[in-house]
Amino acid sequence: MKRRDFLRIGGIGVGAMAIPLSVLGRPFTGLLEPVDTAEKKRLADIALNAARAKGATYTDVRIGRYLNQFIITREDKVQNIVNTESYGTGIRVITNGTWGFAATSEVTPESIAKAAEQAVAIAKANSKFQDEPVILAPVKNYGEISWKTPIGENAFDVPISEKVDLLMAVNDAAMKNGANFVNSFLFLVNEQKYFASSEGSYIDQDVHRIWPNFTVTAIDPDKGKFKTRNSLSSPMGMGWEYLDARAESKIFGVTTRYGNHYDMVEDATMAAQQAQEKIKAKSVEAGKYDLILDPSHLWLTIHESVGHPLELDRVLGYEANYAGTSFATLDKWETKSFNYGSELVNLIADKTQPKSLGAVGYDDEGVKCKKWALVKDGILVNYQAIRDQVHILGENESHGCCYGDSWSSVQFQRMPNVSLAPGKEKLTPEQMIKDVEKGIFIVGNGSFSIDQQRYNFQFGGQLYYEIADGKIVGMLRDVAYQSNTQEFWNSCVGICDQSDYRFGGSFFDGKGQPGQISAVSHGCSTSRFNGVNVINTERKV
Repeated sequence: MKRRDFLRIGGIGVGAMAIPLSVLGRPFTGLLEPVDTAEKKRLADIALNAARAKGATYTDVRIGRYLNQFIITREDKVQNIVNTESYGTGIRVITNGTWGFAATSEVTPESIAKAAEQAVAIAKANSKFQDEPVILAPVKNYGEISWKTPIGENAFDVPISEKVDLLMAVNDAAMKNGANFVNSFLFLVNEQKYFASSEGSYIDQDVHRIWPNFTVTAIDPDKGKFKTRNSLSSPMGMGWEYLDARAESKIFGVTTRYGNHYDMVEDATMAAQQAQEKIKAKSVEAGKYDLILDPSHLWLTIHESVGHPLELDRVLGYEANYAGTSFATLDKWETKSFNYGSELVNLIADKTQPKSLGAVGYDDEGVKCKKWALVKDGILVNYQAIRDQVHILGENESHGCCYGDSWSSVQFQRMPNVSLAPGKEKLTPEQMIKDVEKGIFIVGNGSFSIDQQRYNFQFGGQLYYEIADGKIVGMLRDVAYQSNTQEFWNSCVGICDQSDYRFGGSFFDGKGQPGQISAVSHGCSTSRFNGVNVINTERKV
Protein backbone atom coordinates (compact mmCIF):
# COMPACT_ATOMS: atom_id res chain seq x y z
CA MET A 1 0.00 0.00 0.00
CA LYS A 2 1.32 3.45 -0.91
CA ARG A 3 1.82 5.95 1.92
CA ARG A 4 -0.66 8.35 0.34
CA ASP A 5 -3.40 5.71 0.30
CA PHE A 6 -2.57 4.63 3.85
CA LEU A 7 -2.93 8.20 5.08
CA ARG A 8 -6.22 8.55 3.20
CA ILE A 9 -7.65 5.45 4.87
CA GLY A 10 -6.36 6.55 8.25
CA GLY A 11 -8.09 9.90 7.80
CA ILE A 12 -11.46 8.26 7.19
CA GLY A 13 -11.81 7.08 10.76
CA VAL A 14 -13.37 8.67 13.79
CA GLY A 15 -12.64 8.75 17.45
CA ALA A 16 -9.14 7.91 18.58
CA MET A 17 -8.53 6.01 15.39
CA ALA A 18 -5.62 4.79 13.35
CA ILE A 19 -4.61 1.72 11.39
CA PRO A 20 -1.48 0.15 12.90
CA LEU A 21 0.81 -1.40 10.31
CA SER A 22 0.27 -4.77 12.01
CA VAL A 23 -3.32 -4.92 10.78
CA LEU A 24 -2.16 -4.65 7.19
CA GLY A 25 -0.19 -7.90 7.56
CA ARG A 26 1.52 -9.36 4.52
CA PRO A 27 0.09 -9.57 1.01
CA PHE A 28 -2.62 -12.22 0.78
CA THR A 29 -1.65 -15.04 -1.57
CA GLY A 30 -4.29 -17.57 -0.61
CA LEU A 31 -1.57 -20.08 0.18
CA LEU A 32 -2.45 -20.29 3.86
CA GLU A 33 -5.66 -22.26 4.10
CA PRO A 34 -7.63 -22.33 7.35
CA VAL A 35 -6.36 -24.96 9.77
CA ASP A 36 -9.00 -27.46 10.83
CA THR A 37 -10.30 -27.31 14.38
CA ALA A 38 -8.75 -30.59 15.49
CA GLU A 39 -5.29 -29.39 14.47
CA LYS A 40 -5.77 -26.06 16.23
CA LYS A 41 -6.78 -27.88 19.40
CA ARG A 42 -3.66 -30.04 19.18
CA LEU A 43 -1.45 -26.98 18.77
CA ALA A 44 -3.22 -25.16 21.62
CA ASP A 45 -2.69 -28.12 23.94
CA ILE A 46 1.03 -28.03 23.17
CA ALA A 47 1.14 -24.41 24.35
CA LEU A 48 -0.97 -25.11 27.44
CA ASN A 49 1.22 -28.04 28.47
CA ALA A 50 4.49 -26.20 27.80
CA ALA A 51 3.42 -23.21 29.88
CA ARG A 52 2.20 -25.37 32.75
CA ALA A 53 5.47 -27.30 32.77
CA LYS A 54 7.36 -24.03 33.26
CA GLY A 55 5.19 -22.92 36.17
CA ALA A 56 2.23 -21.04 34.66
CA THR A 57 -0.87 -21.11 36.84
CA TYR A 58 -3.05 -19.83 33.99
CA THR A 59 -2.61 -19.88 30.21
CA ASP A 60 -4.67 -18.84 27.22
CA VAL A 61 -3.81 -19.38 23.57
CA ARG A 62 -5.16 -17.51 20.52
CA ILE A 63 -4.48 -18.95 17.08
CA GLY A 64 -5.64 -16.41 14.50
CA ARG A 65 -5.87 -15.91 10.76
CA TYR A 66 -6.81 -12.35 9.85
CA LEU A 67 -7.85 -11.32 6.34
CA ASN A 68 -8.28 -7.70 5.21
CA GLN A 69 -9.33 -6.32 1.85
CA PHE A 70 -9.26 -2.61 0.95
CA ILE A 71 -10.45 -1.36 -2.47
CA ILE A 72 -9.78 2.32 -3.15
CA THR A 73 -11.07 4.31 -6.15
CA ARG A 74 -11.20 7.88 -7.40
CA GLU A 75 -13.53 9.08 -10.16
CA ASP A 76 -13.01 6.62 -13.04
CA LYS A 77 -9.86 4.96 -11.70
CA VAL A 78 -9.01 2.18 -9.29
CA GLN A 79 -6.23 3.55 -7.10
CA ASN A 80 -5.41 0.47 -5.10
CA ILE A 81 -6.55 -3.02 -4.18
CA VAL A 82 -4.98 -4.34 -1.00
CA ASN A 83 -5.38 -7.90 0.26
CA THR A 84 -3.53 -8.89 3.42
CA GLU A 85 -3.26 -12.00 5.52
CA SER A 86 -1.83 -12.41 9.01
CA TYR A 87 -1.49 -15.79 10.73
CA GLY A 88 0.07 -16.76 14.04
CA THR A 89 -0.32 -17.61 17.71
CA GLY A 90 -0.35 -15.45 20.84
CA ILE A 91 0.11 -16.97 24.30
CA ARG A 92 -0.72 -15.23 27.57
CA VAL A 93 0.14 -16.65 30.98
CA ILE A 94 0.05 -15.87 34.68
CA THR A 95 3.12 -16.92 36.63
CA ASN A 96 3.93 -15.71 40.14
CA GLY A 97 0.71 -13.69 39.98
CA THR A 98 1.92 -11.71 36.95
CA TRP A 99 1.02 -11.52 33.26
CA GLY A 100 3.41 -12.59 30.55
CA PHE A 101 2.87 -12.71 26.79
CA ALA A 102 4.70 -13.98 23.72
CA ALA A 103 3.70 -14.64 20.11
CA THR A 104 4.96 -16.41 17.02
CA SER A 105 4.15 -16.30 13.32
CA GLU A 106 5.45 -19.87 12.91
CA VAL A 107 2.45 -22.05 13.70
CA THR A 108 4.37 -25.23 14.42
CA PRO A 109 4.54 -27.37 17.56
CA GLU A 110 8.15 -26.35 18.21
CA SER A 111 7.58 -22.59 17.79
CA ILE A 112 4.39 -22.63 19.84
CA ALA A 113 6.04 -24.50 22.71
CA LYS A 114 8.94 -22.04 22.62
CA ALA A 115 6.59 -19.04 22.68
CA ALA A 116 4.76 -20.51 25.69
CA GLU A 117 8.06 -20.87 27.53
CA GLN A 118 8.99 -17.29 26.61
CA ALA A 119 5.68 -16.01 27.98
CA VAL A 120 6.37 -17.71 31.31
CA ALA A 121 9.91 -16.31 31.42
CA ILE A 122 8.55 -12.80 30.77
CA ALA A 123 5.95 -13.22 33.54
CA LYS A 124 8.62 -14.31 36.00
CA ALA A 125 10.75 -11.30 35.12
CA ASN A 126 7.74 -8.97 35.42
CA SER A 127 6.80 -10.43 38.81
CA LYS A 128 9.84 -8.78 40.40
CA PHE A 129 8.05 -5.45 39.91
CA GLN A 130 4.47 -6.58 40.62
CA ASP A 131 2.97 -5.13 43.81
CA GLU A 132 -0.24 -7.16 43.81
CA PRO A 133 -1.10 -10.45 42.09
CA VAL A 134 -3.50 -10.57 39.16
CA ILE A 135 -7.02 -11.43 40.31
CA LEU A 136 -9.07 -13.23 37.66
CA ALA A 137 -12.84 -13.48 37.88
CA PRO A 138 -14.04 -17.05 37.38
CA VAL A 139 -15.28 -18.12 33.96
CA LYS A 140 -17.34 -21.07 32.84
CA ASN A 141 -15.65 -23.98 31.05
CA TYR A 142 -17.47 -24.11 27.70
CA GLY A 143 -15.63 -27.13 26.34
CA GLU A 144 -15.40 -27.22 22.54
CA ILE A 145 -17.72 -24.68 20.94
CA SER A 146 -17.93 -22.47 17.84
CA TRP A 147 -19.56 -19.22 16.72
CA LYS A 148 -19.90 -17.52 13.32
CA THR A 149 -21.16 -14.15 12.15
CA PRO A 150 -24.53 -15.03 10.56
CA ILE A 151 -23.77 -13.72 7.07
CA GLY A 152 -25.76 -14.29 3.89
CA GLU A 153 -22.76 -14.18 1.54
CA ASN A 154 -19.06 -14.05 2.35
CA ALA A 155 -17.86 -10.74 0.88
CA PHE A 156 -14.39 -12.21 0.34
CA ASP A 157 -15.93 -14.69 -2.12
CA VAL A 158 -17.38 -11.92 -4.28
CA PRO A 159 -15.13 -11.30 -7.32
CA ILE A 160 -12.98 -8.18 -7.21
CA SER A 161 -14.48 -7.16 -10.56
CA GLU A 162 -17.97 -7.01 -9.03
CA LYS A 163 -16.73 -4.85 -6.16
CA VAL A 164 -14.91 -2.52 -8.52
CA ASP A 165 -18.00 -2.28 -10.73
CA LEU A 166 -20.02 -1.19 -7.69
CA LEU A 167 -17.53 1.51 -6.74
CA MET A 168 -17.30 2.72 -10.33
CA ALA A 169 -21.11 2.96 -10.41
CA VAL A 170 -20.99 4.96 -7.18
CA ASN A 171 -18.42 7.35 -8.61
CA ASP A 172 -20.30 7.68 -11.89
CA ALA A 173 -23.56 8.49 -10.10
CA ALA A 174 -21.85 11.16 -8.02
CA MET A 175 -20.15 12.77 -11.03
CA LYS A 176 -23.34 12.79 -13.11
CA ASN A 177 -25.17 14.54 -10.27
CA GLY A 178 -22.76 17.42 -9.83
CA ALA A 179 -19.74 16.15 -7.90
CA ASN A 180 -16.37 17.50 -9.02
CA PHE A 181 -14.42 14.81 -7.21
CA VAL A 182 -15.31 11.50 -5.58
CA ASN A 183 -13.40 8.83 -3.69
CA SER A 184 -15.03 5.52 -2.83
CA PHE A 185 -13.80 2.70 -0.67
CA LEU A 186 -14.70 -0.80 0.40
CA PHE A 187 -13.21 -2.34 3.54
CA LEU A 188 -13.62 -6.01 4.44
CA VAL A 189 -12.39 -7.90 7.51
CA ASN A 190 -12.51 -11.59 8.38
CA GLU A 191 -11.13 -12.77 11.72
CA GLN A 192 -10.73 -16.54 12.06
CA LYS A 193 -9.95 -16.92 15.76
CA TYR A 194 -9.36 -19.97 17.93
CA PHE A 195 -9.15 -19.58 21.71
CA ALA A 196 -8.11 -22.17 24.28
CA SER A 197 -7.36 -21.82 27.98
CA SER A 198 -6.05 -23.88 30.86
CA GLU A 199 -9.57 -23.63 32.30
CA GLY A 200 -10.87 -25.99 29.62
CA SER A 201 -12.57 -23.91 26.91
CA TYR A 202 -11.80 -24.40 23.20
CA ILE A 203 -13.63 -21.73 21.20
CA ASP A 204 -13.55 -21.40 17.39
CA GLN A 205 -14.98 -18.17 15.90
CA ASP A 206 -15.36 -16.76 12.38
CA VAL A 207 -16.06 -13.01 12.42
CA HIS A 208 -16.98 -10.82 9.40
CA ARG A 209 -17.25 -7.04 9.02
CA ILE A 210 -17.88 -4.75 6.04
CA TRP A 211 -17.72 -0.99 5.43
CA PRO A 212 -18.66 0.75 2.15
CA ASN A 213 -17.71 4.41 2.19
CA PHE A 214 -17.18 7.44 -0.04
CA THR A 215 -16.53 11.17 -0.05
CA VAL A 216 -17.93 13.51 -2.72
CA THR A 217 -16.76 17.09 -3.29
CA ALA A 218 -18.59 19.90 -5.04
CA ILE A 219 -16.84 23.15 -6.00
CA ASP A 220 -18.14 26.67 -6.55
CA PRO A 221 -15.51 28.11 -8.96
CA ASP A 222 -16.94 31.63 -8.74
CA LYS A 223 -16.52 31.83 -4.96
CA GLY A 224 -13.54 29.51 -4.75
CA LYS A 225 -15.32 27.37 -2.16
CA PHE A 226 -16.03 23.68 -1.89
CA LYS A 227 -18.12 21.36 0.27
CA THR A 228 -18.01 17.63 0.85
CA ARG A 229 -20.52 15.02 1.87
CA ASN A 230 -19.42 11.64 3.16
CA SER A 231 -21.30 8.38 2.95
CA LEU A 232 -24.09 7.90 5.49
CA SER A 233 -23.48 4.17 5.60
CA SER A 234 -22.75 2.38 8.82
CA PRO A 235 -20.07 -0.31 8.95
CA MET A 236 -21.75 -3.58 9.87
CA GLY A 237 -21.09 -7.09 11.10
CA MET A 238 -22.54 -8.53 7.91
CA GLY A 239 -21.55 -10.06 4.58
CA TRP A 240 -22.09 -8.90 0.99
CA GLU A 241 -25.86 -8.96 1.51
CA TYR A 242 -25.51 -5.55 3.18
CA LEU A 243 -25.08 -4.02 -0.29
CA ASP A 244 -27.87 -5.92 -1.99
CA ALA A 245 -30.96 -3.76 -1.37
CA ARG A 246 -32.18 -0.20 -1.40
CA ALA A 247 -32.41 2.23 1.51
CA GLU A 248 -35.45 1.69 3.68
CA SER A 249 -36.94 5.19 3.86
CA LYS A 250 -36.32 8.92 3.99
CA ILE A 251 -36.98 11.82 6.33
CA PHE A 252 -38.01 15.01 4.52
CA GLY A 253 -36.20 13.76 1.42
CA VAL A 254 -32.95 13.20 3.33
CA THR A 255 -31.78 9.62 2.92
CA THR A 256 -30.71 8.54 6.41
CA ARG A 257 -32.25 5.21 7.28
CA TYR A 258 -29.77 2.58 6.30
CA GLY A 259 -30.48 -0.45 8.42
CA ASN A 260 -29.80 -4.00 7.28
CA HIS A 261 -29.19 -2.93 3.67
CA TYR A 262 -27.43 -0.02 2.04
CA ASP A 263 -27.83 1.37 -1.47
CA MET A 264 -24.44 2.95 -2.05
CA VAL A 265 -25.28 4.31 -5.50
CA GLU A 266 -28.42 6.06 -4.28
CA ASP A 267 -26.55 7.58 -1.36
CA ALA A 268 -23.78 8.84 -3.68
CA THR A 269 -26.38 10.38 -5.98
CA MET A 270 -27.95 12.29 -3.12
CA ALA A 271 -24.54 13.16 -1.67
CA ALA A 272 -23.51 14.94 -4.86
CA GLN A 273 -26.72 16.94 -4.91
CA GLN A 274 -26.48 17.77 -1.22
CA ALA A 275 -22.82 18.84 -1.49
CA GLN A 276 -23.95 21.46 -4.00
CA GLU A 277 -26.77 22.52 -1.69
CA LYS A 278 -24.25 22.94 1.14
CA ILE A 279 -22.35 25.55 -0.91
CA LYS A 280 -25.51 27.60 -1.32
CA ALA A 281 -26.83 27.00 2.19
CA LYS A 282 -27.27 29.79 4.73
CA SER A 283 -24.49 30.11 7.28
CA VAL A 284 -25.81 29.36 10.76
CA GLU A 285 -26.34 32.11 13.29
CA ALA A 286 -24.64 31.16 16.54
CA GLY A 287 -26.87 30.66 19.57
CA LYS A 288 -28.92 28.16 21.54
CA TYR A 289 -30.88 25.59 19.55
CA ASP A 290 -32.88 22.46 20.15
CA LEU A 291 -31.04 19.73 18.27
CA ILE A 292 -32.65 16.77 16.53
CA LEU A 293 -29.83 14.27 16.04
CA ASP A 294 -30.14 11.47 13.52
CA PRO A 295 -28.53 8.11 14.45
CA SER A 296 -26.05 8.61 11.59
CA HIS A 297 -24.72 11.51 13.68
CA LEU A 298 -25.52 10.66 17.30
CA TRP A 299 -23.56 7.40 17.30
CA LEU A 300 -20.25 9.31 17.33
CA THR A 301 -21.30 11.47 20.27
CA ILE A 302 -22.19 8.26 22.12
CA HIS A 303 -18.83 6.76 21.19
CA GLU A 304 -16.79 9.68 22.48
CA SER A 305 -18.82 10.89 25.47
CA VAL A 306 -20.09 7.53 26.78
CA GLY A 307 -18.16 4.63 25.27
CA HIS A 308 -14.65 5.89 26.00
CA PRO A 309 -15.17 7.54 29.41
CA LEU A 310 -16.83 4.39 30.80
CA GLU A 311 -13.89 2.11 29.96
CA LEU A 312 -12.66 1.09 33.40
CA ASP A 313 -8.97 1.15 32.48
CA ARG A 314 -9.41 4.74 31.28
CA VAL A 315 -11.24 5.60 34.52
CA LEU A 316 -8.30 4.16 36.49
CA GLY A 317 -5.79 6.19 34.49
CA TYR A 318 -4.18 3.39 32.48
CA GLU A 319 -5.00 5.06 29.14
CA ALA A 320 -3.79 8.56 30.01
CA ASN A 321 -1.29 8.57 27.13
CA TYR A 322 -3.82 7.57 24.47
CA ALA A 323 -6.68 10.05 24.22
CA GLY A 324 -6.90 10.71 27.93
CA THR A 325 -8.56 9.42 31.07
CA SER A 326 -12.17 9.97 32.22
CA PHE A 327 -14.24 12.40 34.22
CA ALA A 328 -16.51 9.49 35.30
CA THR A 329 -14.34 8.47 38.24
CA LEU A 330 -15.16 5.71 40.71
CA ASP A 331 -16.30 8.13 43.41
CA LYS A 332 -19.15 9.28 41.13
CA TRP A 333 -20.24 5.68 40.52
CA GLU A 334 -20.02 4.84 44.22
CA THR A 335 -22.63 7.48 45.10
CA LYS A 336 -25.21 5.54 43.02
CA SER A 337 -26.80 8.91 42.23
CA PHE A 338 -24.53 10.57 39.65
CA ASN A 339 -26.71 12.11 36.93
CA TYR A 340 -25.03 11.18 33.65
CA GLY A 341 -28.17 12.19 31.76
CA SER A 342 -31.88 12.84 32.00
CA GLU A 343 -34.30 10.14 33.15
CA LEU A 344 -34.90 9.22 29.49
CA VAL A 345 -31.27 8.20 29.02
CA ASN A 346 -30.53 4.48 29.21
CA LEU A 347 -27.12 3.52 27.82
CA ILE A 348 -26.47 -0.17 27.27
CA ALA A 349 -23.31 -2.19 26.60
CA ASP A 350 -24.03 -5.25 24.47
CA LYS A 351 -21.69 -7.48 22.43
CA THR A 352 -24.52 -9.74 21.33
CA GLN A 353 -26.47 -7.34 19.06
CA PRO A 354 -26.98 -9.05 15.68
CA LYS A 355 -25.26 -7.40 12.69
CA SER A 356 -23.27 -5.06 14.95
CA LEU A 357 -19.52 -4.64 14.57
CA GLY A 358 -18.85 -5.85 18.10
CA ALA A 359 -20.98 -8.97 17.89
CA VAL A 360 -19.13 -12.16 18.79
CA GLY A 361 -20.07 -15.18 20.83
CA TYR A 362 -17.12 -15.03 23.20
CA ASP A 363 -14.49 -12.42 23.95
CA ASP A 364 -10.74 -12.92 23.65
CA GLU A 365 -10.37 -14.43 27.11
CA GLY A 366 -13.11 -16.99 26.65
CA VAL A 367 -15.98 -15.16 28.36
CA LYS A 368 -19.45 -15.49 26.85
CA CYS A 369 -20.59 -12.07 25.66
CA LYS A 370 -23.59 -10.39 27.21
CA LYS A 371 -25.59 -7.19 27.74
CA TRP A 372 -25.42 -4.88 30.76
CA ALA A 373 -26.46 -1.36 31.78
CA LEU A 374 -23.98 1.52 31.98
CA VAL A 375 -26.45 4.34 32.64
CA LYS A 376 -29.95 3.52 33.87
CA ASP A 377 -32.67 6.18 33.94
CA GLY A 378 -29.90 8.77 33.73
CA ILE A 379 -27.83 7.39 36.63
CA LEU A 380 -24.29 6.00 36.18
CA VAL A 381 -24.49 2.34 37.28
CA ASN A 382 -21.50 0.52 35.74
CA TYR A 383 -18.43 0.50 33.53
CA GLN A 384 -16.84 -1.82 30.97
CA ALA A 385 -14.49 -4.31 32.64
CA ILE A 386 -12.78 -7.67 32.01
CA ARG A 387 -11.62 -10.60 34.13
CA ASP A 388 -8.74 -8.91 35.94
CA GLN A 389 -10.71 -5.69 36.55
CA VAL A 390 -14.19 -6.55 37.78
CA HIS A 391 -13.07 -7.24 41.36
CA ILE A 392 -12.45 -3.47 41.58
CA LEU A 393 -16.20 -3.04 41.08
CA GLY A 394 -17.04 -5.73 43.61
CA GLU A 395 -18.19 -8.09 40.86
CA ASN A 396 -17.15 -11.69 40.24
CA GLU A 397 -18.04 -12.04 36.54
CA SER A 398 -16.28 -10.40 33.59
CA HIS A 399 -18.37 -8.23 31.29
CA GLY A 400 -16.95 -10.13 28.30
CA CYS A 401 -15.33 -7.19 26.47
CA CYS A 402 -11.70 -8.27 26.11
CA TYR A 403 -10.15 -8.05 22.64
CA GLY A 404 -6.82 -8.23 20.83
CA ASP A 405 -6.70 -7.00 17.23
CA SER A 406 -4.22 -9.68 16.18
CA TRP A 407 -2.67 -12.93 17.35
CA SER A 408 0.45 -10.83 18.04
CA SER A 409 -1.37 -8.31 20.26
CA VAL A 410 -2.03 -8.65 23.97
CA GLN A 411 -5.78 -8.72 24.53
CA PHE A 412 -7.15 -6.04 26.86
CA GLN A 413 -10.35 -4.19 27.70
CA ARG A 414 -12.04 -2.75 24.60
CA MET A 415 -15.30 -0.93 24.13
CA PRO A 416 -18.30 -3.20 23.43
CA ASN A 417 -21.27 -1.94 21.44
CA VAL A 418 -22.55 0.98 23.53
CA SER A 419 -26.04 2.11 22.58
CA LEU A 420 -28.80 4.48 23.62
CA ALA A 421 -32.01 2.58 24.30
CA PRO A 422 -34.96 3.71 22.14
CA GLY A 423 -37.89 5.55 23.65
CA LYS A 424 -40.76 3.55 25.09
CA GLU A 425 -43.53 5.68 23.61
CA LYS A 426 -44.29 5.64 19.87
CA LEU A 427 -42.55 8.63 18.33
CA THR A 428 -41.23 9.25 14.82
CA PRO A 429 -38.62 11.84 13.79
CA GLU A 430 -41.32 13.74 11.90
CA GLN A 431 -43.47 13.95 15.04
CA MET A 432 -40.48 15.01 17.12
CA ILE A 433 -39.66 17.89 14.75
CA LYS A 434 -43.23 19.24 14.84
CA ASP A 435 -42.74 20.48 18.41
CA VAL A 436 -39.47 22.33 17.77
CA GLU A 437 -39.67 26.13 17.48
CA LYS A 438 -35.98 26.86 16.86
CA GLY A 439 -33.76 23.94 16.08
CA ILE A 440 -31.37 22.12 13.80
CA PHE A 441 -31.68 18.60 12.40
CA ILE A 442 -28.17 17.09 12.06
CA VAL A 443 -27.36 14.11 9.84
CA GLY A 444 -24.04 12.25 9.58
CA ASN A 445 -20.83 12.57 11.56
CA GLY A 446 -18.15 15.16 10.89
CA SER A 447 -15.20 16.73 12.64
CA PHE A 448 -15.11 16.76 16.43
CA SER A 449 -12.91 17.37 19.44
CA ILE A 450 -13.14 16.29 23.07
CA ASP A 451 -10.89 16.99 26.02
CA GLN A 452 -8.59 14.55 27.79
CA GLN A 453 -11.22 13.61 30.36
CA ARG A 454 -13.97 13.03 27.79
CA TYR A 455 -16.00 15.90 29.19
CA ASN A 456 -15.94 19.15 27.16
CA PHE A 457 -16.60 18.60 23.47
CA GLN A 458 -17.54 19.98 20.07
CA PHE A 459 -19.21 18.03 17.23
CA GLY A 460 -20.03 18.76 13.61
CA GLY A 461 -21.94 16.69 11.07
CA GLN A 462 -22.55 16.20 7.35
CA LEU A 463 -25.94 17.85 6.78
CA TYR A 464 -27.72 20.53 8.79
CA TYR A 465 -31.36 21.56 8.36
CA GLU A 466 -32.92 24.55 10.05
CA ILE A 467 -36.15 23.91 11.95
CA ALA A 468 -38.56 26.79 12.54
CA ASP A 469 -41.99 26.44 14.11
CA GLY A 470 -42.04 22.68 13.64
CA LYS A 471 -40.92 22.62 10.01
CA ILE A 472 -37.71 22.03 8.05
CA VAL A 473 -37.19 25.38 6.29
CA GLY A 474 -33.83 24.93 4.58
CA MET A 475 -30.26 23.77 4.74
CA LEU A 476 -27.62 25.37 6.95
CA ARG A 477 -23.84 25.22 6.90
CA ASP A 478 -20.90 25.97 9.25
CA VAL A 479 -22.61 24.25 12.19
CA ALA A 480 -21.02 22.72 15.28
CA TYR A 481 -22.38 22.32 18.78
CA GLN A 482 -20.50 22.62 22.05
CA SER A 483 -21.35 21.13 25.43
CA ASN A 484 -20.02 18.88 28.13
CA THR A 485 -20.96 15.26 28.60
CA GLN A 486 -23.14 15.67 31.65
CA GLU A 487 -24.87 18.84 30.46
CA PHE A 488 -25.51 17.36 27.01
CA TRP A 489 -27.05 14.08 28.13
CA ASN A 490 -29.15 15.86 30.74
CA SER A 491 -30.59 18.03 27.96
CA CYS A 492 -32.09 14.94 26.27
CA VAL A 493 -35.87 15.43 26.23
CA GLY A 494 -37.00 12.98 23.57
CA ILE A 495 -35.99 9.67 21.97
CA CYS A 496 -37.83 8.07 19.05
CA ASP A 497 -39.08 4.51 19.39
CA GLN A 498 -37.60 1.19 18.32
CA SER A 499 -38.85 1.52 14.73
CA ASP A 500 -36.27 4.29 14.17
CA TYR A 501 -33.37 2.45 15.88
CA ARG A 502 -30.24 2.18 13.70
CA PHE A 503 -26.52 1.49 14.01
CA GLY A 504 -23.59 3.75 13.40
CA GLY A 505 -20.09 2.66 14.16
CA SER A 506 -16.34 2.92 14.19
CA PHE A 507 -14.39 0.48 11.99
CA PHE A 508 -10.94 1.57 13.20
CA ASP A 509 -11.18 2.65 16.84
CA GLY A 510 -7.73 3.05 18.37
CA LYS A 511 -6.52 2.41 21.90
CA GLY A 512 -3.46 1.20 23.77
CA GLN A 513 0.30 1.38 23.50
CA PRO A 514 1.40 -0.16 21.18
CA GLY A 515 -1.75 0.93 19.38
CA GLN A 516 -4.51 -1.52 18.53
CA ILE A 517 -7.77 -1.07 16.63
CA SER A 518 -11.22 -2.52 17.15
CA ALA A 519 -14.63 -2.19 15.52
CA VAL A 520 -17.68 -1.17 17.52
CA SER A 521 -21.28 -0.23 16.78
CA HIS A 522 -23.51 2.28 18.55
CA GLY A 523 -27.25 1.99 18.15
CA CYS A 524 -29.81 4.71 18.82
CA SER A 525 -32.98 6.31 17.55
CA THR A 526 -33.32 9.95 16.52
CA SER A 527 -33.11 12.03 19.70
CA ARG A 528 -33.80 15.59 20.84
CA PHE A 529 -31.51 17.74 22.99
CA ASN A 530 -32.79 21.14 24.12
CA GLY A 531 -30.90 24.40 24.50
CA VAL A 532 -27.53 23.31 23.11
CA ASN A 533 -24.93 25.92 22.22
CA VAL A 534 -24.27 26.11 18.46
CA ILE A 535 -21.31 27.97 16.98
CA ASN A 536 -20.52 29.14 13.45
CA THR A 537 -17.40 27.38 12.15
CA GLU A 538 -16.89 29.45 8.98
CA ARG A 539 -13.31 30.55 8.61
CA LYS A 540 -13.12 34.27 8.05
CA VAL A 541 -10.36 35.36 5.67
